[in-house]
Amino acid sequence: MTEKPQAQHCNSMAEVRGHIDALDDRIVTLLVERTGYMTQAARIKDDVNKVRDQARIDFIVDRVRARAMALGGQPDVVEAAYRALMDASIAFEHREFVRLRQGAAVQSHVAHALDSAGGIEP
Repeated sequence: MTEKPQAQHCNSMAEVRGHIDALDDRIVTLLVERTGYMTQAARIKDDVNKVRDQARIDFIVDRVRARAMALGGQPDVVEAAYRALMDASIAFEHREFVRLRQGAAVQSHVAHALDSAGGIEP
């Protein structure tokens, strides 16, 4: 079983903020990694309508709420944070889906044009 996280006792707001800043640094690193997986999802999915998956959203909300409760945390706070994270992730994934296909469409168009023109002379 995972040990429940404990906030350290602080005697000043500077200490509180220092701990929060350190946690934020770890969270940002994880968010950057998570965003990389959103790009991969955009690449793998074959239909823009699959970018938003309500069943997956519901699964994640249930999972993180249960995890928060198991760790002695606040499930409502965790759910709210995750819903905001998922909204931002879905918007990013949608942009990536379009960007990746625009690049492929341009490459395909250029290749077709080169083939039609007999290629490029050296």
